[in-house]
Amino acid sequence: MTEKTPSPGGAGTAANDGPAGDPAASRPGGPLPGDGESIVVPPSILKQQAGWAQPGEAPRAAGGTKTDEAPQIFASNVRKSDTSEAGYDENPPGVGRLGVILGTVIALLLVGSGVTLYMVNKDGSKDSASAAKPDAAKSAPPTPTAEPVPPIKDSAKVLPTVTGDFGKKADIQVPGEASDGSFVVKVLTEGTGAKVDKNSWTSVDYTAKDWNTGKDIPSSYDANGKPQIFQAGTDSLIPALDQAVMGKKAGSRLLVVAPPAAGFGSQGKADMSIGPKDDLIFVIDIRNANAPDSVVSGTVTPPPADFPQVKDNGKKPAEITPVAGAKDPTELKSHVLIKGTGPKVEKGEKVVVQYTGALAKDGKMFDSSLSKGQAFSFPVGGGQVIQGWDQGLEGQTVGSRVELVIPAALGYGDKGQGDIPPGATLVFVVDILDAGQG
Repeated sequence: MTEKTPSPGGAGTAANDGPAGDPAASRPGGPLPGDGESIVVPPSILKQQAGWAQPGEAPRAAGGTKTDEAPQIFASNVRKSDTSEAGYDENPPGVGRLGVILGTVIALLLVGSGVTLYMVNKDGSKDSASAAKPDAAKSAPPTPTAEPVPPIKDSAKVLPTVTGDFGKKADIQVPGEASDGSFVVKVLTEGTGAKVDKNSWTSVDYTAKDWNTGKDIPSSYDANGKPQIFQAGTDSLIPALDQAVMGKKAGSRLLVVAPPAAGFGSQGKADMSIGPKDDLIFVIDIRNANAPDSVVSGTVTPPPADFPQVKDNGKKPAEITPVAGAKDPTELKSHVLIKGTGPKVEKGEKVVVQYTGALAKDGKMFDSSLSKGQAFSFPVGGGQVIQGWDQGLEGQTVGSRVELVIPAALGYGDKGQGDIPPGATLVFVVDILDAGQG
């Protein structure tokens, strides 16, 4: 799907998007070079932590426009000039305007309180005890309005009819009767791939309809559509997708009937013409499932003699041996160690990768996702990683292992970062596990 097309996946309610994600601390090599250091938090985390958006809605920026998935600056060590909450300079000479304002407000409150107590005591219908009691309606905590997600069933009295093969847009026939409100996940065809466990990186294609209106919901099989990629069981998407795939195998086709509580809740989703009481129908094709520590496999093509050599260590970081006496490159160099059979990675797509990074000078490793047991995800071409990654991974195929030799100008430049010295040429071995809309 394109950025202009709303995603039926929406957003869930978890406190985070799973262990792996896009915070700066988990970038290969650490935060990007810049002025000061900042804590970068993806909007998907901000909108869930702060409750700024209902499930399925993007967080809103000032002015009411939707934000994109660019990182949001949450905190910074670049100190602002000291000001008070009222906007005045702190520790001003004398009392200052703030002191005058506060004094006036306090005086008015005291006068008002005296008048109120006099009127209450004067009125015989009210006594001091009742006046001191708080208003229960105002002091009680707000009552949650979200309906609980019903338990998943594998059948219901009435179900839609589905025809078509895995990997192609499904034909969904909506029954004439209304749904009974069940949350149904029925396996139409069972795949033979990896099972989807909690935190598995999962990509799905889907066809969808609104049961109540019979209208189509935008599908990943539509023109320019993309598979949805997410970590299962982390509430990063609506339950109709997030919970439905749990325990199922890659290659499976599922029929999902989702009542509002398993979809977009009582608010519906206006930009997709989904009402607050509409039941949704999804046919989900599970394309891939990768555990957080997955790596790619296949026939290895050794790098050329002028490339650093790579020793595969399975799920442990690769060993990278530099070329003795090699000059620092001025341009990005890449070599495909394992050629994947998946689709090409396009600019703007979210990719899930494993990586090991080392210094070209001596082969010393400075970072690896495999040491953490957790794959890393980011949008290609989005400027959230070093330029060598954005340029070197675009156009590669899913399932590939790629060696990148990155000059300092496309890495951390003349400032360096952590264990990376200024002007260092970097070598990365990157496994592209999956790609899609995320």
